[in-house]
Amino acid sequence: MVKKIMHDPLFLAQKSVDATEADKQIVTDLLDTFRANLEHCVGMAANMIGVKKNIIVVAAGPFQFAMINPVITKKSGAYQTEEGCLSLKGVRPCTRYQEIEVDYLDQNFKKQHGKYTGWTAQIIQHEIDHCNGIVI
Repeated sequence: MVKKIMHDPLFLAQKSVDATEADKQIVTDLLDTFRANLEHCVGMAANMIGVKKNIIVVAAGPFQFAMINPVITKKSGAYQTEEGCLSLKGVRPCTRYQEIEVDYLDQNFKKQHGKYTGWTAQIIQHEIDHCNGIVI
């Protein structure tokens, strides 16, 4: 189900908690909402639809995929950039990393480990920040 985008900075600044298999509907709702907003965004975190769970969705080329309880385990190649956000107006400066490794659960709650670079890595970092209550 497509949900309304959250814009409340106080809500967005709160840390999310780990998701469980009982949260499968949240994953579906987040993907539905994300796909409905693909013209305007490249990633989305569950708190952006009003749910404080560690779930993100990311666009990589023509694909969109969920990462549940993602944790960055390795990062290298720090750089400065500016990012915007569907939940906020304008752009803000931030530090990102060119290469990251992430442990997460996929949409079927199976353990995964991925290596990401460039734009996809930047999107994942932005969305994990959302889960941690970091609003750029």
